[in-house]
Amino acid sequence: MRRTTSLITVIREQDDAADFLAWPGDFELDRGDHVEEVHLASGAALEGFAGDGAGGTFFFCGEGGEERPVLYADSEGGAALLAIGLPELLRLLLVAPWWRDCRTFTAEESQELEADYQEDMPDLGARRDRAAVALGLGLPTEAEALARLREVAVEAGKDFVLIFTPEGRPYTPLLTE
Repeated sequence: MRRTTSLITVIREQDDAADFLAWPGDFELDRGDHVEEVHLASGAALEGFAGDGAGGTFFFCGEGGEERPVLYADSEGGAALLAIGLPELLRLLLVAPWWRDCRTFTAEESQELEADYQEDMPDLGARRDRAAVALGLGLPTEAEALARLREVAVEAGKDFVLIFTPEGRPYTPLLTE
């Protein structure tokens, strides 16, 4: 089934989705400007479309729409390819919004982090489910989402090197084996 409405439009129109993505997802569409001038080493187009509360930016890479690869760059000089397309990114943010702290890419690690979040947000699962329904997305398991993150960041990510333009210096990979 082909989506007729963009996911960005759905996020803007659906409070359940926007609220969960803002927290705990730390993903907001109104924060797409990066703190410094950057470009991809390949020369492909780079479009900031969302950000997080710490100054990080989510970028679409290349030409096209929401199916483009999504690269994340933090404000400290680290970057990682997170997903191939916005739907995949949103599934990751819904299932493991604490992805930055999942260094071993395991469901066990993610479940420990989730337990910490649930202490402050006991309705986390219900909020996630409402957001997924609002976005029209089925959710993978934590293990599936983290395995895909590892695959994209570590393998495909090698072709998406972000460069700090003024110095010609590459960003440090945020996620490694």
